[in-house]
Amino acid sequence: MSVTITPAEVDDEDFAAILEQTRQFVRTVVVPRENEISATDAVPDDIRRTAAEMGLFGYAIPQQWGGLGLNLAQDVELAMELGYTSLALRSMFGTNNGIAGQVLVNFGTDEQKSRWLESIASGETIASFALTEPGAGSNPAGLRTRAVRDGDDWVIDGQKCFITNAPLAGLFVTFARTRPADADGPGIAVFLVPADTPGVEVGAKDRKMGQEGAWTADVTFTGVRLPASALVGGSEDVGYRAAMTSLARGRVHIAALAVGTAQRALDESVAHAASATQGGTPIGEFQLVQAMLADQQTGVLAGRALVRDAAAKWVSGEDRRIAPSAAKLFCTEMVGKVADLAVQVHGGSGYMREMAVERIYREVRLLRLYEGTSEIQRLIIGGGLVKAAQRAAR
Repeated sequence: MSVTITPAEVDDEDFAAILEQTRQFVRTVVVPRENEISATDAVPDDIRRTAAEMGLFGYAIPQQWGGLGLNLAQDVELAMELGYTSLALRSMFGTNNGIAGQVLVNFGTDEQKSRWLESIASGETIASFALTEPGAGSNPAGLRTRAVRDGDDWVIDGQKCFITNAPLAGLFVTFARTRPADADGPGIAVFLVPADTPGVEVGAKDRKMGQEGAWTADVTFTGVRLPASALVGGSEDVGYRAAMTSLARGRVHIAALAVGTAQRALDESVAHAASATQGGTPIGEFQLVQAMLADQQTGVLAGRALVRDAAAKWVSGEDRRIAPSAAKLFCTEMVGKVADLAVQVHGGSGYMREMAVERIYREVRLLRLYEGTSEIQRLIIGGGLVKAAQRAAR
C-alpha cells in the first residue's frame, strides 16, 4: 500500500510563533470567559472573529487554499493548547480542519477544492461531517442514508444525528449508501451538500451533558437533489475510505485535545492543593493528595508522549491505523481519570458549577464516544495486530 507523506509547509520557527500566539489567545482571552461560554451556550462573536483572523479555521488546510498548512505533528501541538480551555473553542473550527475539511483535502477533485477550501480555511464556510446516524455511529458500515442516481443527478434521503456544527454549517460532507456492500466495496459514497439545498433540514440544537457552546443537531435529507459534481472524488467508492482516513487522523487530534484538557485539570489541582488548607495545613502536604497529583501527572506525560509518537507515525506513513486508535483510546480514558481526580482533590468545591474542574469533568466524557468509541478503538487495535501477524505468517 502506498502512503502519502504529509510535508510541513510551516518551518519550526514560524510554527513556534503560531503556537505561542495560540497559547496566549487561549489563556488570556478564552480562559477568563469560560463561564460566559457555559452560561450562554455559545462562543462569543469577538472570540470567533479573532480565531478566524488568526487562521484557526484553516490551520490544517494547505496554504494553496488559504490555510496555514500545518501537518499532523504540528496539529497535535496546537490541539494540546486548544484543549486547555472550553472545548467549544476547538469545536468551532474543528470540523473545518479535521474530519470534514480533510475529506476535501485528500479526496476532492480539483474543482471541488477550488469551490470550497478557501472559504472553509477563512471560516466563511463551516463544514460539517454528516456520517453518524441513529443506527450507524462508530461503524459506518451500518449506514442507511441512501443516494440514488436519477439521470445525471443524485437524490439523497436519510437522517443524521449528533452532527457537530450543523446549526452553523454552510456545507455538509455527507455519507450515503449508493448500493449494498459487495465484492467491490462497502458501497458508501460521500457528497458535498450545501446547507441551503432544498430538502436539507437542520433540527434544534441538542441539549448535552457538557461542551456548552459546541453545537450539534440532527440533519434530515429529504429528496435532496445534487449534480454529479457533488460526488467527492467523482467516484462512488471514495466514501468509506474517506471516512476511515479522516476519522483515523481525527483520532490523533482528539487524543492531543484530551492531553491539553488533562494538563488544565492537573494545573487546577496543583494550584488548589498548594493553597487550600485543612486544619491549617495546605492539603498538598497530605500524602494521599500528593498520590492523586502524581497519578494525574503520570497520565499527562504518558499521553503527551503517545500523541507525539502517533502523529509522527502518521506524518511518515508508518502507521495510520493502530497508532491513532491507541492514542485516542489511552488519552481519552486518561483524561476522564485525571478529571475525576481533579474533582476529588477539590473536594466539595469541585462539584460546584463555575469551577473549571466541574466543567472539565462533564466535557471530557464525550471524548470517549465520538470519532469512534473506546470499544471500537480496542477492536481496531486488537484486530489489526492479529491480521498483521497472520499476514506475516503466510
